Amino acid sequence: MRKILILFFVLSFYFTAEAQFGIRAGFSSSNFSNTNFNANPGVHFGGYYTILASEFISVEPGIQFSQKGFETVDPPTANDIDERLNYLDVPLLLRLNFLPAVNVFAGPQFGALISRKRTEEGNNQTSTEPVRGYDISGVVGLQALFPAGINLQVSYDLGLTSVNYFGQDANNQVLKLSIAYDFN
Repeated sequence: MRKILILFFVLSFYFTAEAQFGIRAGFSSSNFSNTNFNANPGVHFGGYYTILASEFISVEPGIQFSQKGFETVDPPTANDIDERLNYLDVPLLLRLNFLPAVNVFAGPQFGALISRKRTEEGNNQTSTEPVRGYDISGVVGLQALFPAGINLQVSYDLGLTSVNYFGQDANNQVLKLSIAYDFN
């Protein structure tokens, strides 16, 4: 997977004159589907490479660290539970530039689980065994471009595969608010 990603980036550099690097960071609110858990706040940050295919279409591969998970209360003990799952996400977005300063985007995203921390009163767990080691999602969103290379975006990651949390069928769902900077 790493060799394919590196090859994709190298070929993109070689064949693309209309492209730009960028960095992105922001706030995330994540939860699992099919549960009554509460959303867990987190962060995400990473880089991307936007390839302008035409005036109206661009392709954007990227790589980012993303915190996901949930918060809940254990009914028998009334203890607060904070489940934090850290992923390395690799999205591949198709952007439609329908206005000069606004675009919509969608695409697939592959996530690799890199760490886990479950915090409950008197009990901390870090084993990744109770969670599937990868996540495949669909990403949709809206981006607004501003002068000086600044852009803001809101996106939603909808898990397409179950994370198989302790054998329970649950998918990641993440709302992201981001600020980014494009290098020219």
